[in-house]
Amino acid sequence: MAKNFRIAVTPGDGIGPEVVAEAVRCLELLTSRHKLPLQWTNLPWPSHAWHEKHGESMPEGALDQLRAYDAILLGALGDPGPVSNPNRYLLPDSISLAPLLDMRKGFDQWVCERPARLLPGARQYLADERAKDIDMLVIRENSEGEYVGQGGRLRKGKPDEVATQMEVFTRKATDRIIRYGFEQARRRAKERAEAGTPRQFKTLDGKTCESQVCVITKRNALRYWGDMYSEAFEEMAKEYPDVATHHELVDAACMKFVQAPWTFDVVVASNLQGDILTDLAAVLSGGMGVAPSCNLNPDDPDMPSMFEPTHGSAPDIAGEGLADPTAMLFTTARMLDWLGRQDPTIKAAGEALFDAVAADLAENSGKRRGTREIGDAICERLNGAG
Repeated sequence: MAKNFRIAVTPGDGIGPEVVAEAVRCLELLTSRHKLPLQWTNLPWPSHAWHEKHGESMPEGALDQLRAYDAILLGALGDPGPVSNPNRYLLPDSISLAPLLDMRKGFDQWVCERPARLLPGARQYLADERAKDIDMLVIRENSEGEYVGQGGRLRKGKPDEVATQMEVFTRKATDRIIRYGFEQARRRAKERAEAGTPRQFKTLDGKTCESQVCVITKRNALRYWGDMYSEAFEEMAKEYPDVATHHELVDAACMKFVQAPWTFDVVVASNLQGDILTDLAAVLSGGMGVAPSCNLNPDDPDMPSMFEPTHGSAPDIAGEGLADPTAMLFTTARMLDWLGRQDPTIKAAGEALFDAVAADLAENSGKRRGTREIGDAICERLNGAG
C-alpha cells in the first residue's frame, strides 16, 4: 500500500498566509490531477496571532505534534504588519523567530540548502552579462555554530552589563556538512552532463573538474573552528578527486559573490556566515521574491524537513494582496522534490510546479501583478499541462 505523506502547513506572519494560500491551491490542483498521496493540515502556529491569544508562539508539545508529519511548509515569521499600525501586536525577533531555531534543532535539520540560479525573467542585479550564468548551491550548516544559543547576560540593564554568546562547532557536524557538499557537487555535475550543459572548474594544480566545492571560514580571525573546517575539508577532498576544491574567507567570499558569482558551484558555510551568504546569493538570483529555501534532515526519514521561502514577513505590504508568491511556490516545488525521493509521482508533480512557476516568471518579467493573479496564472499552466 502506497504511503500517504503528511504536510504541516504553517502560514505564520505578515505575507505568510497570503503566499501560502497560493501554494495550497497548487497542491490541491496537483493532488487532484495526479492522484498524489498527499495530505496536509493548516496550523495557526507559530505566529504572532497565536502568541497574542495564548502567550506563546507555539503550544506546548508543538514539536511532538509536528514530528508526526513528513514535511513542514512555512510561510514566514516576523513582524505581522501592517507597519501603518503602530499599535499592532509586535514581538521581538528573539521571540517571533525562535520557533525556526526550535524546529531546526528539534528535528536536527542540519542542512539549510538554498539554490541561487538566475532564471529567465528574474531581475538581473549585476550588469555583467556573465551574471546570466549564475548557478550555485549554498549549503549552510544548520545545527550548531554561531546559532547554538549558548550564553547569557550578566547585570542586565546596568552600565556594566556583560553579554556572552558562545559558538560551538563539533567535528561530527563539520564532517557531515562538508561531505554533503561534496555529494551535492557530484550530483549537480551528473545532472549537467546528462543535460549537455557541463561546467568546468580549475584546481590549484591546473586540473579541470566538472564540479567544485568552496568552503567558507574566517580562519584568520576565528582560528579554532576555522582550522577544524579547513582540515576536515582537506582530508575529505581526498575522497573526491573529481571535485575541484576552493577556500574563501567570508569577507572575500561576499566580495567575489558580487564580482564573479558565476565562478562558484557548491558553497559550504557555517550557520551565521551561511545565513548572510544565502541572502546575498538570493539577490544575485533575482531577489528574495524568487528565492526558495529548505531545512533538511537527510539522515532520519522519521524527522520532518522544513521548507520556507528565503524572504521574511514583509510587513510593509502585508494584507494588501501584493506579495509575490513565486518564492513560496518554488519552495513548494522543492518540498515535492524532497518527498518525491520516495514516490516518483510526487517528484513529477514537483517538476511540473517548478516548470510552471519558471515559465510564468519568464513570460511576465517586470510586470506588477497581485498575489492572486500570479497564483491564477500558475494554476492555469498546471491545468494545461499534460
